[in-house]
Amino acid sequence: MIDTYIHLFLVFFKIGIFGFGGGYPMLSLIQFEVVETYQWLNVAEFTNIVALSQMTPGPISINCATYVGYTVTGGSVLGSVIATFAVCLPSVIIMALMCRFFFIFKNNRYVSAALQWMKPAAIGLIAAAALLLMNEHNFIDWRSIAIAASTFAVSYFFKADIILSIVLAGVAGYLLF
Repeated sequence: MIDTYIHLFLVFFKIGIFGFGGGYPMLSLIQFEVVETYQWLNVAEFTNIVALSQMTPGPISINCATYVGYTVTGGSVLGSVIATFAVCLPSVIIMALMCRFFFIFKNNRYVSAALQWMKPAAIGLIAAAALLLMNEHNFIDWRSIAIAASTFAVSYFFKADIILSIVLAGVAGYLLF
């Protein structure tokens, strides 16, 4: 049984290292490793785990790792903890190293210039994600567009609290729809 735990750790550590782009891109890696490579689960079981992971609060990749670890080890909480820890560990290590080197090199002119160039790229990525969400499923008619535009205007121009803006947008959506 200890061999299963070690193997589970190594598989999810590898997924954590190579899983760029967030939780949803990691799902294909998890499926490849868990269903196709090691055949710990079949496709139906994996689909159920993904559905549970989507319904549970938190990042989908971490929820999926938790459920897979639990299922693969025969209902062991230790399996859940190991898989969850392993998928998170690479991010923790990378962030710790980046923070360490950032504080050392933050006044370096090359690092400062690189960070200045990253700001527009980050804004572009956020804008691209927002544009992807603007589809017929989210913006049904003029009312949803009006709610989105007014929420943006209130938070951007009037510097209103973003949480309050989101709550008010939800109330407006509830009342209008």
